[in-house]
Amino acid sequence: MSAEVAALRLGTTVASTAARIWLGGRRREQERQLSIEELARVRVPGVKFSRSVKRQFEQIADAVFDRLEPFLEHEFRALEESGRVAVIDAVCDTFAAADLSDEALLAADAQPAELIRRITRAVRAPVGLGEAESSLYERLFTECVEYYVRIVRGLPVFEERAAAELLVRTSTLGGEVARILERLPDRSLFAPDGTDQDTAFRRRYLELVSESLDEVELFRRASDRAAAQVRLSVAYVSLRATGDDGTWRRTARSLPRLRADMSDWEEAGGEGSGMRVEAALRGSSRVLLRGEAGSGKTTLLRWLAVTAARGAFSGELTDWNGLTPVFVKLREYSGRALPAPEAMLDGVAAPLTGIMPRGWVERQLDSGRALLLIDGVDELLDRERRAVRDWLRRLLSTYADVRVVVTSRPAAAGADWLRREEVAALHLDRMTPPDLAAFVRQWHQAVRELGDELPCAVDELPQYEQSLLTSLKDRAHLQSLAGTPLLAAMLCAMHLNRGRQLPRDRMELYRSALHTLVHDRDADRNVPSAVDGALSLGDKLILLRDLAWRLSDNNRSEIALEQAAVHVAARLRAMRHLEPLDGEEVLRQLRDRAGLLRSPAQGRLDFVHRTFQEYLAAEEAAEEDRMGNLVGRAHLDQWRETVVMAAGHANTRQREELLGGILDRAEGEPRYGRVLRLVAASCQETLPSVSEGMAGRLEEAISRLLPARRETDPPVLAAVGPSLLRSLSRSGAELTEKAAVQTVRTAALIGGVEALDLLEGYTRDEREEVISALIDAWAYFDADSYVDRVLSRLALSGEPVVLTHSAQWPTVTRLSSLTDLAIDYPFADFAAVTELPPLAGLRADELRGEVDLLALRSHPVLNVLSLLGDFSVSNLQVLGELAELKLLYLDLSGTQQVDSLPVGPELSYLALLGLGAATDLAFLGDCSQLEILQLYADEPCIPKGLDAVAAIPGLRLGLNNIDVRAWLASPAFTPPKVRRLFLTGCVMPDDPDTLDFPGTEVVIG
Repeated sequence: MSAEVAALRLGTTVASTAARIWLGGRRREQERQLSIEELARVRVPGVKFSRSVKRQFEQIADAVFDRLEPFLEHEFRALEESGRVAVIDAVCDTFAAADLSDEALLAADAQPAELIRRITRAVRAPVGLGEAESSLYERLFTECVEYYVRIVRGLPVFEERAAAELLVRTSTLGGEVARILERLPDRSLFAPDGTDQDTAFRRRYLELVSESLDEVELFRRASDRAAAQVRLSVAYVSLRATGDDGTWRRTARSLPRLRADMSDWEEAGGEGSGMRVEAALRGSSRVLLRGEAGSGKTTLLRWLAVTAARGAFSGELTDWNGLTPVFVKLREYSGRALPAPEAMLDGVAAPLTGIMPRGWVERQLDSGRALLLIDGVDELLDRERRAVRDWLRRLLSTYADVRVVVTSRPAAAGADWLRREEVAALHLDRMTPPDLAAFVRQWHQAVRELGDELPCAVDELPQYEQSLLTSLKDRAHLQSLAGTPLLAAMLCAMHLNRGRQLPRDRMELYRSALHTLVHDRDADRNVPSAVDGALSLGDKLILLRDLAWRLSDNNRSEIALEQAAVHVAARLRAMRHLEPLDGEEVLRQLRDRAGLLRSPAQGRLDFVHRTFQEYLAAEEAAEEDRMGNLVGRAHLDQWRETVVMAAGHANTRQREELLGGILDRAEGEPRYGRVLRLVAASCQETLPSVSEGMAGRLEEAISRLLPARRETDPPVLAAVGPSLLRSLSRSGAELTEKAAVQTVRTAALIGGVEALDLLEGYTRDEREEVISALIDAWAYFDADSYVDRVLSRLALSGEPVVLTHSAQWPTVTRLSSLTDLAIDYPFADFAAVTELPPLAGLRADELRGEVDLLALRSHPVLNVLSLLGDFSVSNLQVLGELAELKLLYLDLSGTQQVDSLPVGPELSYLALLGLGAATDLAFLGDCSQLEILQLYADEPCIPKGLDAVAAIPGLRLGLNNIDVRAWLASPAFTPPKVRRLFLTGCVMPDDPDTLDFPGTEVVIG
């Protein structure tokens, strides 16, 4: 039996019973078995009137059908055919046996619930029904009695003698009853009390979610424990995510020591290794989002909840508008049962749960309209996480269509943690420089809301923002440290609290980062392991220092978990102020919650960032007085940073021992002399102070390292840090050209205002290589300042200037002596080249959009032009006006049709890229002045007119990615007459002798 047939039968039963009572059918027992049509014919005089009554009650039957059919469609899925028939028969039989007369209805005060109780007592319950069938029977019978009572109460009093007048008044009886039934709540397994209040409650709930979750901690005064909250919707920055297979991500361990140039701070045309997290989430309805401590997991979930509540998704997640967010913080369920669906709103919407319609959350989940956001698997104890997985599996099995995002640190949930449930694993990546720049901008925009709570005036925030960005770009260790939103926010707050100043040495930065990751953050958030744990911050650091030293001492970056647990247990036994603790359990807690440790592979342990291992190992070396050990290893690359930071941790005696030992070794071991002096010089960054005698020894060591002469010198010298700048020559007058060039490179790699001050002194140097080095150094500094202080003072005529990022473009127009320009970043405003002084050379390798060559009329003396990228070109005739043009590279991949290519008489070298089978090269047959012609196809093909080009005598022709085999076999092929034919990456003929052309030298590359 289908749901449609069943609903029609029940609707007819209800309508027929109502018709019999209305028409007085109780007066004749035999009339109880009549259909509506037969009953109307018997009780209503006249064919016309009886047909009208029949139609009215058929409409009532249809109204009942419309109410029941969707409900039965859902409920019938769980029943066999025989069970369906049995349930419907039972409801109809009970209706037939029940006393539903006016008297019975009045005795029950016309209340459906009371009438059902009376019928249940009077009529024998159906037999032979199973549990599921009995449940459905009870709900169906209750629903049908509700409809019946509503129908009867809506009928007027029937009088035979006034039948005509009555039927005139009740001509719309069926429609009116249908409207009465529509006002009844829709009841089902998931809506026992109906759904008529769902919309109103959802509106109130979404308003509460939108308001209560739209906040994030971004700033805390240096003296405050309470943090100021700002709007998350203002502060949110999109992060990157990659597919997660659970393997170790080496890129997250450490970044290059030396800073990158400014081009790295711009979004590349093709995004890096990961995609935007919004695009990654769109690809799966079930996601396990993993990320290290402070990577932005919770913030992302809160943003998803707020944006869903407002229906404000755009771009990749537009389809998520209309979803109802359900945000569950797992740490609130530590030590107690995980929430059933009706309790999932307690954490976010507790003020509303008392008025929540029964079954509302279940209905959201079952309909597929819910967005289930489960935060913090790692914030529960290990034994509780297994229960979380079972809980999630049951939810996903029961509500198959729900969208869900679960977050965890990698150590607490592997990439395959919910693979059986087809949950895709994603990993939140470290922030790239463009991500970090966006974060800093949004952070300063968001804290504007704090107004008087800020330690500066609101209108000063742009200066703070720019100052911090400059520091991040100049100091590599800051950029490396600020790879997660948590630590980036720490730097922003520290910079604001200190009045636009950050500590020059790294020691204080790393100390703050360690305290934030290891203890403060979990304590502030009331994470159970931090609140109830037996270990203080100092205790945790002692254990972490011991592990860091053991790893470094054995020249390792990772250790077996079992072995690490043994070391932790031994250290715990030595900490006599503590009660006996299990080393394995403590290590697991440190790994899962301290934010410094992780498992790169099953059964292994390492530090999330090499810097933290080095910092802690250095602190342990100072605590245990292992300076001699460090002196003996100071020449090893992997110990360099540990030695430098140990100099900062050490006391006065230890510093003298460490630095004196290193410099003594430099004198006694010439093989390592240079490396050891560099390490000693690098220690100046972290040294609080040294004796006068040691200061003199350090100055003497540095003087023996300078000036830089070799290509390899600048990177190693720049690693010494800003303190080296005061020892570099202030101009190139006393240096050889080679030494001056390497000194410029060294200063550029160090960066900062002091480096720019030094390079300004080299602008008077007219040697070509020095000028070239100064031009290259532009990439490492603020574009505007560098143009004003350095480039504008150079004679640039004949020197190629390369733009590596878009911030340089507005300033390049101020270089009046500029003659040769290369643009090495995506460039879409080709018309702007009219603002430049007349150029002799122009190269743009990543052009975008529309390129109108009319702009080249501003550069009539061009002799070299290269236009490559993804663009369409127009007004090619302008090329013929460039009388001095000698070399032309032109990409035609975005140009539909090229009928001609006018070129000037001086053009001798032409390269055309982006050719296809439809490209007609016949127009090149007239370019007899060409000496070299290079043709590049996007894929193997034969461009039209290739024979005409190959017939130019004396030409050196290069074919790249051309289908030479098909060309030789074409009917119109004629042997080439060019002087030399270069074939690179082409489809070649099987027989190489077919390439033997008289008078033509063939070169295969």
